[in-house]
Amino acid sequence: MSKRFVVIVLDGFGIGAMDDALVCRKGDELSNTFRSILANDPNLKLTNLEKLGLMNAYNFESKNMKFSKSCTYTKSNLMHIGADTFMGHQEIMGTLPKAPLIQPFQEKIEAIKNNLCSSGYKVEVIGTSELKYLLVDDYVTVGDNIDADYGMAYNVTAPLDFIDFEQVLKIAQNVRQIARVNRVIPFGGTGNTIKDILNAQEVRDGKYIGIHAVNSKSYVSGYKCLHLGYGVDNSVQVPTILTNNKIECTLIGKVADIVINNNGKSYSCVDTTECFDLTLNELKVMENGFICTNIQQTDLAGHSQDVVWYTELLKIADKKIGEIIEVLNDEDVLLICADHGNDPLIGHNKHTREMVPHLIYSNKITGCSIKNRNTMSDIGATICDFFEVEKCQNGTSFLKDILT
Repeated sequence: MSKRFVVIVLDGFGIGAMDDALVCRKGDELSNTFRSILANDPNLKLTNLEKLGLMNAYNFESKNMKFSKSCTYTKSNLMHIGADTFMGHQEIMGTLPKAPLIQPFQEKIEAIKNNLCSSGYKVEVIGTSELKYLLVDDYVTVGDNIDADYGMAYNVTAPLDFIDFEQVLKIAQNVRQIARVNRVIPFGGTGNTIKDILNAQEVRDGKYIGIHAVNSKSYVSGYKCLHLGYGVDNSVQVPTILTNNKIECTLIGKVADIVINNNGKSYSCVDTTECFDLTLNELKVMENGFICTNIQQTDLAGHSQDVVWYTELLKIADKKIGEIIEVLNDEDVLLICADHGNDPLIGHNKHTREMVPHLIYSNKITGCSIKNRNTMSDIGATICDFFEVEKCQNGTSFLKDILT
């Protein structure tokens, strides 16, 4: 039997602060990514997302977008600490999130520098008079990730016209040997220079120093990235479970950079249209399997605090979601979700701790409201249930809720 389960993650598309935001992330209790988008463009019309139940999950109507009478929807809290793309996707894939070590780069800079030097790398200490980061082999910076929760990740950034990504990855793996934070992230692009990267240096909260990813021009062309996680067991996640059962698994977009899919297909890309087109192409050839596509540019728009860009990306996504719906067969399920919020008008460029929508479509579904979920791992559990394979590590399936 041919059946596919397709998950589209609109990265950073939150629909309102979680109840614990005031305690966990003071300031985020005011966040609401979708509300900010609508406030900037009250006339916004997202036809397909409206039909799928976006306003139902949001629990408000706007001037041009109303509640849908035939949709199936719910919304979910984040179980992982903070609001993090890497851990958000591990959670979606069925991981039980654990609290990561939070540690500014300043606390590990000497140990990381010494490990790099002992491995034969040329290492310079650069930065401000108070805060320092590293320049390795003239082209690779190592410092705090200042685009996500502070102290939870270190970035390894390079201009790939001047150094091969495999060399950058080796440097990052050397850093990973010492670092105990959630992620070490080697990435870079073509068309920029080390001067562009160094000019994107920023200091946050007087404790963190790093490269502002968008301002480094790394995303413009030739983008490559890999997230080196800490303490994540891929053997209990959806991709490994499915492929061990001879079920196809394809990851597209940023999810391909951050989730292990050793026996499936992974396509790393950033452009929104390209990500959707790859998804449509995969649906043409996949007979039985799982596709997860991450739309990263919405998150980048949030980081850039660019609500206009964010809105335009949602319009593209809405159109492409309609194209996906047109090619689904009677056995397929489509789920639109997010991994956290990224409110472009909150006043900072970090992720926001918000609930996220789950909009579910199938030709077999007549429409229903499902109780709110406590973890995004319920998506992973539902996928395993859909394919009748063993359970992932975390989560409760809602398959029966949507197909009865």
